[in-house]
Amino acid sequence: MTDPQSPRYRLPLLALAQAQKELIHNEALAVIDMLLHPVAEGVASDPAGLVASLGQCWAIGTVPVGTWGGHAGELAGWTEGGWRFAPPPERMRLWNRATGGTLVSVGGAWQETAPVLAVGGGTTIDAEARAAIARLGDIIALTGLAKPPL
Repeated sequence: MTDPQSPRYRLPLLALAQAQKELIHNEALAVIDMLLHPVAEGVASDPAGLVASLGQCWAIGTVPVGTWGGHAGELAGWTEGGWRFAPPPERMRLWNRATGGTLVSVGGAWQETAPVLAVGGGTTIDAEARAAIARLGDIIALTGLAKPPL
């Protein structure tokens, strides 16, 4: 018989008359801490050489080695008890701190999406948007909305 788990995040569930319930409960909280508004330091396949602080997570690549072996496409979080692993549900998104973009779990692997904010470097000038903004400035100036209240 396998240990009971929640259906989406496979969190450990307490069993009837289970001894040492606090261990199972604490394990579930450690995994929830990784999955609630997830942030990855980046994508990696080898934990060797990583200097991890408590609470930091990495998205595991497709061919993991070392202690991450067998956890391809999962989320690895560093805890007081060592590495904890969480298999993400399909289409789960997380923030990739290394790139400023997001990662999406698709088919057991992480796919990078475009950065949320691009700073500078825009090459397309939207003349209609500029004209609309200029017109709004004219309206504000004509109506006196730009004046601070007395």
